[in-house]
Amino acid sequence: MSALVLASQSASRRAMLTEAGVPFTARAADVDERGIEAEMYGAAPDEIALALARAKALAVAQTAPDNWVLGSDSLVTVDSRRFDKPRSRAEAAEHLAFFSGKVMELHSAAALARGGRTEWEHADVARLKVRDLSDAFIASYLDAEWPTVSGCVGVFRIEALGVQLFDSIEGSHFTVLGMPLLPVLGALRERGVLAA
Repeated sequence: MSALVLASQSASRRAMLTEAGVPFTARAADVDERGIEAEMYGAAPDEIALALARAKALAVAQTAPDNWVLGSDSLVTVDSRRFDKPRSRAEAAEHLAFFSGKVMELHSAAALARGGRTEWEHADVARLKVRDLSDAFIASYLDAEWPTVSGCVGVFRIEALGVQLFDSIEGSHFTVLGMPLLPVLGALRERGVLAA
């Protein structure tokens, strides 16, 4: 079987693969994410997420030419506005206040690259209905979760207190965690990385 390299240091993505029994090594991808996003201004969120996943996979594939490399990325839109990871606790509070009572769309994408080429990619979306959040709740939530959620687009970890932000969720749990895992596992089986 071929080896898999995860082009990410994301704890959530590493945990998903580990818990699914997928052997892999992880390497951070050196990619100018903001630059790619700027070049794609006006593109659909799923296209941007796919472009970032591809760029990460291809960047790491240059240093691991014989391995399959998995790149993944997630982004959040609310009211057609795209949100990145919060740069400060104050910005996190602003994001949460904006999300209050609205539907968050969480776009997650994955790409597999090998030998300098992208061989497979997939994008998925989950829709999360944010409940009405009081200022007091936002403050207490950030007291508990900051700075852990500083690295989380959407300012939440669904496997922790972040679940309290939502009234309902439509879509795959894995997509919410940051990677469309079931399609990824299928692609890995098709390529002999996992037993079929």
